[in-house]
Order: sequence, then C-alpha cells, then structure tokens
Amino acid sequence: MSEDKPTQRVDEPTQSPEPAPIGDATASGAARSSRPDEHDRSDNHAGDKAKSPGETTQDVSNESVTAARVDQLMPSDATELEVVDVRQGMFGIHGSGDTSGYGGLTRPVVLRSPSTRPYGGWFDEVADRFETVLHEHGTGEAIEKVVVDRGEITFFIRRAHIRTVAQLLRDDAALKFEVCSGVSGVHYPHETGRELHALYHLLSMTHNRRIRLEVAVPDADPHLPSVVGVYPTADWHERETYDFFGLVFDDHPALTRIEMPDDWPGHPQRKDYPLGGIPVEYKGATIAPPDQRRSYT
Repeated sequence: MSEDKPTQRVDEPTQSPEPAPIGDATASGAARSSRPDEHDRSDNHAGDKAKSPGETTQDVSNESVTAARVDQLMPSDATELEVVDVRQGMFGIHGSGDTSGYGGLTRPVVLRSPSTRPYGGWFDEVADRFETVLHEHGTGEAIEKVVVDRGEITFFIRRAHIRTVAQLLRDDAALKFEVCSGVSGVHYPHETGRELHALYHLLSMTHNRRIRLEVAVPDADPHLPSVVGVYPTADWHERETYDFFGLVFDDHPALTRIEMPDDWPGHPQRKDYPLGGIPVEYKGATIAPPDQRRSYT
C-alpha cells in the first residue's frame, strides 16, 4: 500500500525561497519579472503569521474576498494582502457582460504589506548597506517600505529622492548597481493618491544581483524626477512609460511620445483607457469594444 503524500493547506505560510544569483539556473526569467497588475509590483514576505480565512475579509465591488480565496487566485509567499479591487471578467465588464467567454473570471488586485527582517540571503546585506549610505547622505527617509516576495526584493522610494537614490546605488562600491535594465509603469486606479507607479529594474554586474525600485505618485500630480542623468539607458524607457501611462519625468532631455503619434489622446496602458472597437471597412460598420457588446447568455 502506498503512503498518501501530505498536502499543504492554502492558509499555511510558505517559506520565501532563498534569493538565487542571476546566473543560477533557478533564477528564471519569471522570477525576475515584475507583474504589472500586481510590480503588475511584489509587496510582501513570508515571516509573518498567516491569517486564517475568517480573519481577513474585505468587501470590494460587492465581492467578499477572504485571505484563503486571494491565496488561491494569487499564489504567493506573502501572508498579508491588501485587496484594492476585484476584477471580473477578462475586460472588467459590469452589467450586460461580454461575449468573450471570460465573464466568469474573478481576480483580486492585491498589494503586499512591508516585509520584516531577516529578508534572507544577500537581501539583508544590500538593505543594510543601502540604509547606511542613505543616512550618510541625509536621506534616511527615502525608503517607504521594503517588500520581499517570490524571491525578489523591492524598495519603495519617495519620489523626491529617486534620482539621489539611483546615484547612490550606482556609485557605492558595496552596492554597484551599474545598469538600469528598464523603467516601466503600473496603473492602480483604486489606490487613491497613489494611482501611478514607476518601476526601475536595477542590475549589479559587479555583484551579480538584481533589485527593483518602485515610486508611487498621485494621478492628479504624476511628476517625478528623471534618472537619465544617472542611467542614460533610461532615456527611451522613461519616454515609453510617459507615452503609455502618463507619468511625467521632470528634467528628462526630451520627454516626447515614442510609440504613439504625438497628437494621440490619452495613455493606452492605463486601466481607464477605452478598449476601442474594430472598423469593418467594407460594410461601413464597427465591431464594438468588449465592454460595450451585448451579452448573449
């Protein structure tokens, strides 16, 4: 008779994986990527006590989402999640529904709370040195929070300090994050006062490490300093983030659209951007966008 293998309950905390060096086969592209609906961000840790399903319940868009349900839909080593929205269907349709066949999907949009020490592996070494350097330069308040999730570390930075922080991370011999491999954006329309996020993916070729910086700004004032003076490769990346999300990088040498025409209205990757229809030229008709189609159910 074969033994039954134990299965893990969804409400049990799991251990954060040890951070793997970039060249290690376990550090796959998926482990280094940021998920735009979520870093889209990375926001939690595995060190806290996991909450039971009945302990954390938040009603969003008439949906009751428990911690266990969120864990089933958004697997993570995080144990505390803030649900800021619940997306229904493929296109966030409400009312009549859509004809895509994905109307039954339910997916919470969650933000993860700050991690606590120890972070694990070289994360603590980098965090300690980073904090020391910031205090030495009188910018100790630059870090809002630190989040470790899925084997990645993210430093949330107050926007006024992002350029100084980038330069310190690049120039300090113990940190040496010489490369900014990309700048991207995320739009959280339900995170009031912090709707737009800019993300910076940094690489230390000297120490074979990767970290992420994240800056949140309000939709009403989407300005933050450009880091092109520190990382020239961020030039086109900041232009693309401006083009698609409307984040304005002050002191950028030429902040113009890079993908869309100069006179294009709006920013196409924001959640509030219209989905648009498809013109049918030979009939003179238009296929309506998914959120405006009739439901045939």
